[in-house]
Order: sequence, then C-alpha cells, then structure tokens
Amino acid sequence: MSNNISVKQNEIQAKLAAINYKQSSLSKYPSANFSNNDGYRFGKSQNPSTGILENQNFFSIGLNFQSSVEIFNWYSKRNTTLAYQWELEAAKAGTEKLKNDIALTVANAYLQILLAREQQNIAAVQVQQSIAQLGIVQKQVKAGALPELNSLELEAQVARDSANYIAAKGNVEQAKFVLKAYMNIDAGQPFDIIDQSAENIPVENIADLQPESVYESALANLPQQRVNEFKLKAATANVKAAKGALYPTISGYGSLGTNYGYFRVPAYQQVLSGYIPSGFVISNGSGGFTDVQRPVFVNGSKSGYITSEVLGTQFNNNFGQSIGINISVPIFNGWSAKANYEKSKLNINTLELQKDLDNKTIKQDIYQAYNAVIVAMEKFNSSRKSVDAAQKSFDFATKRYNIGMLTTLELITDQNNLFTAKLELVLNQFDYVFKMKVLEFYKGQGLKL
Repeated sequence: MSNNISVKQNEIQAKLAAINYKQSSLSKYPSANFSNNDGYRFGKSQNPSTGILENQNFFSIGLNFQSSVEIFNWYSKRNTTLAYQWELEAAKAGTEKLKNDIALTVANAYLQILLAREQQNIAAVQVQQSIAQLGIVQKQVKAGALPELNSLELEAQVARDSANYIAAKGNVEQAKFVLKAYMNIDAGQPFDIIDQSAENIPVENIADLQPESVYESALANLPQQRVNEFKLKAATANVKAAKGALYPTISGYGSLGTNYGYFRVPAYQQVLSGYIPSGFVISNGSGGFTDVQRPVFVNGSKSGYITSEVLGTQFNNNFGQSIGINISVPIFNGWSAKANYEKSKLNINTLELQKDLDNKTIKQDIYQAYNAVIVAMEKFNSSRKSVDAAQKSFDFATKRYNIGMLTTLELITDQNNLFTAKLELVLNQFDYVFKMKVLEFYKGQGLKL
C-alpha cells in the first residue's frame, strides 16, 4: 500500500477534499482584509488628506481595514460545508475501496506464485523419476534384456520433462514480476515470498458463507457501499444549499480607513510692485465713479517652506469608519441559481441509481462467487481422487513394466497421466482457495493468507 501509485493518487484526492472542507468550514467566520496604498502623485490630482484638487506634487499613504460577515443565507453556507464533509468521507472510503481491490489483486498474484512453485516441484519430481527410470532401462539394454528403443523412448521423455521443468521455473519468475508490478517494486530489485502450502492457508467453512448473508455483510462493511452513502448525503446537502441560494442573503460589513499626504513647497516674502484695476468701481461722491485698484505682489527672497501636517495628526484627522447591513435579493440572473437547484436534485437521482446498480452488481458477484466456490471445491475433490487413481495406476504399471508385462510407451503414458493429474490437483486447489478468499472478502473479513 505504501508503494502503490494509485493509492497515493487517491490519498491526494482525499487531501484535496479535506482542504475544501476546511476552507468551507472557515468561510462562516467574518472575513478581514487590510490594504496599504503608498505612492507619489504629480500634476493636478485630489489630495487624499483634504479632498481638494491641487496642482502640486506630494507623497501619499492610504490605510484601509475591511470586514464582512454573512448573517443569514437560509443555511446555504452551512449545507455547503456539510456537503464537503460528506465528500471528504466519500474520498476516504474510496481510498479504502481501492486498497481492498489492490489487496485482493496482490493476494491473487501471491497465490499464483505459490501455484507456480508447486507446479515446479511436481515437474522436478517428474524429471527425477524419468531420469531414474532411464538409468534402470539403460542397464537392462546393456544387459540385452530390453531393446534399445526402450532407452530412446525414455530419453525423449526425460527431455520433455526437463522442458516442462524449465517452463515451470520460468512461470515462477514471471509470477514474481506480476506481483512486483502490483506492489510497485522495481523489476530489477531482488524479491521473494515466504512459501507455504495451500493446506496451511485458512479458509472459512462454506456453510458460513451463504450468499444472502454475505450480501448483507457486504452492504454493511464494503467501502463502495459507504462511498455511495456518503455521496448521497453530500448531494442532499448540496440540494439544500442550492435552494438557499434562491432567497435573499443578509450580510454585515464594516471598514476603518485613514490617509496621509506629504508635500513641501518653498515660501517667499511678498514685495509690493504696484497697483492694477481690480474691475470694481465706487462712487466718487460727485456723480462719477472711480476704479478700485488692487495691489500686485511679487516673490522676493525665500523665507522658508510650507509643509503638510505631521503623519499622526493627518491620520487622526482623516480617520473614518463605516458599518452597515447589506441585503442581496436574487431577482434575475439568467436562471443560474434555479438551474443549480434543479441540477442538484437530478444529481441525487443519479447517485441513487448508481447505488442501486452497485448493490445489484455486488449481489450478482457474490452469488457468482459462491457458485464458483462450489464448482472449484467439487473440482478440487475430484482432482484428489484423480491423483489417487493415477498414482495407483502408475504403481501397477511400474510393477508390470519391471517384469516385462508393459511396454515403455505404456509406462510413459501412465507417468504422464499422473503428472497431469498432479498439476490439475494443485491448480484446482489454489483456484478453490482464491475463490474462497474472494467470498470472504465480500463478507468484509479482509484477507487472511
């Protein structure tokens, strides 16, 4: 499980679901944002401290803090958070399901290695028997008791048995590669398994694995069924959230802000240079009018600088606050909110159909697995009888061959029949064990090898 890439991918999806749930959970708390705007302005622009349009250069600082919170939204946000929570549980159950599937696949691959080794052992015994028989016959041929044809026939049998052994040995290594691939182990890395006999692998009593009771256990224990349940709960919460979005939302907001502007311009002494008409006139007392003159000043020597007020004073003078209530009423938005609501209801129907399909599929699989176990058990029992019969036949054939009442070809035929029966026995035995493990797996008992 620690190496499998598919499991790692599913775990990442579960982590993403956890992030979505956490983000949605925290969204019910007020939001808070702080902003700071610093800059240098030139030309004609509004002084942020006085609000007056001025044609001078100055440096400005603006500070602003804003906060908002939804007061009531017909539980839309709460149901959205609940939906994310169930999606998280579904993601966890999905990862568990994947792990179960991989465990079952790895268990099968492990049993295939055991099977291949049993077949290799049988092939090795077959080779040794053929070599021993060939040695006996070669002595008899040299003594003139048997024709050379008998020796040639056994030499051909030894060659065939040796080829079968090499193939069986190659099947063991190939089965290892399959298991290493499922476990994401490097193909070049040394790897082996612990050998054990099929008789030592524990299996349940078939009487305790009746399909109907196994099906009931599967509904209660298998992750896929939990995935469907959690997704249905998430979909139900999403329907409620989508319905809440059809109604008005009440929110509260508030903000704090202040500004500072800095400028520094030179100040000059004003020198009187003369007078010019001001455009106004006054009566001269004799029926006439006299123009009103206005003085004209020009800059003399520089007397200093004019600067803005200090930062603390401006921050205090320009400090402003706001607080209020916002009501958002959906009137017409292209039918998007209503469409989301209708889609969320249809999603429930889809998930209910998927749940029903999965339940029927698992029930069909369980009944098929139970039937497969019965067939495999009967084939296994029949194979044991077949091996017993083939062994007795071979023993009698050997005795008859030793006294010259049986040809070498007939002996080889009996020997091959015994070899085939043994191979079929171990094949049917491991097939029965694996099919029992599948049935135990459906019952929710895990895998015990």
